[in-house]
Amino acid sequence: MNVFKWKHFEAHIILMAVRWYLRYSLSYPDIVELLKEREVQVSHTTIMRWVH
Repeated sequence: MNVFKWKHFEAHIILMAVRWYLRYSLSYPDIVELLKEREVQVSHTTIMRWVH
């Protein structure tokens, strides 16, 4: 079973964002900023959905 099926982002991007949120107590906008530095455009609500 592929848990990342139908996602618009690659699995490593999703895992990296969720890991940052859970490990380092960053806010969703902080993670958006970190991903922008890596040229990944994502909204904070998308990250929130990934975490849930």
